[in-house]
Amino acid sequence: MKKLRELYAGASGGKMHDAEFQAVAEALFSGDRRPPPYSGVSTFLDAPYRPDAPDDGFDGLDVAIIGVPMDLGVTNRNGSRFGPRAVRTVERIGPFHHVLRTAPLTECSVADVGDVPFRSRFDLNMSTEDIETFYRGVAESGVIPLSVGGDHSISYPILKAIAADRPVGMIQIDAHCDTAGPYEGQKFHHGGPFRSAVLDGLLDPERTVQIGIRGGGEYLWEFSFASGMTVIHAEEVHEMGVEAVIAKAREVLGDGPTYLSFDVDGLDPAFTPGTGTPEVGGLSSREATMILNGMKGVDFIGGDVVEVAPQYDPGTNTAQVGAQMLFQILSLITHAPGFRAKSKGNAT
Repeated sequence: MKKLRELYAGASGGKMHDAEFQAVAEALFSGDRRPPPYSGVSTFLDAPYRPDAPDDGFDGLDVAIIGVPMDLGVTNRNGSRFGPRAVRTVERIGPFHHVLRTAPLTECSVADVGDVPFRSRFDLNMSTEDIETFYRGVAESGVIPLSVGGDHSISYPILKAIAADRPVGMIQIDAHCDTAGPYEGQKFHHGGPFRSAVLDGLLDPERTVQIGIRGGGEYLWEFSFASGMTVIHAEEVHEMGVEAVIAKAREVLGDGPTYLSFDVDGLDPAFTPGTGTPEVGGLSSREATMILNGMKGVDFIGGDVVEVAPQYDPGTNTAQVGAQMLFQILSLITHAPGFRAKSKGNAT
């Protein structure tokens, strides 16, 4: 007790004796004060706001967090156009990831660069072009994009931009494989982005693992099986156990460049009711978090969180999950073998 009193009696809330914890505290505290989480302008994960970054070529950034408020590709309930706004308002996510042992906002340069500028709120084809154009600028700058949708159709134009020079692998948490064909003359809907990505040579199906799949639409996902994707149904996660799922996913992904796409409907609607196509019997938030924690060391080159539709989510649970998974992906990026920070948290 004497030793504890010597160390902690009279010490401020920002004083830590563990070097790892102290480094995090020094980035947040000024004496015994830190900014209230409910104050200021809301940004993703409280990252600095850099709406000028696209005009500056994303200068100085390692990771750009981007809102993609577009839901023209939904086949059921709309509303995920409000997803970026809902996720931005979530406070108290991070700053330290106790499993991955990282405080990403202090270890690399990260900023919320605003939303993709759309020319039309009505035209899905035009919106898809706008997303690809914006992300080509991100890719050319060498910055890693971390995106918040929006419906799942946004992943296809993002991949068109960041995987244009080679196919990438993917881990996908989702209730649906999203490898269906065109509906009613439209291929850009949220049920088909990854069929298009494979056929365009952007996504390597043999390095793609889809986890949490379930529901009555299994017949729509023939392409996943025919192309060689690894599909792990939600009930198989329970039967196999999380550790076996992690081992299988890592075996499939290997050591090549990998994209991470997280659809909040991959979780049971008990955890994420605010989404357009809910499916009962899904993963728990703990299972999803554990699976992603197990991906430490995979070479992630980008990721997205999609399908948060806050109007069906009166308790904000879904937005909370979306924000936490955004932080998960950001934390994993800092451990990617190919990631090299330009500076140590100069955007915090």
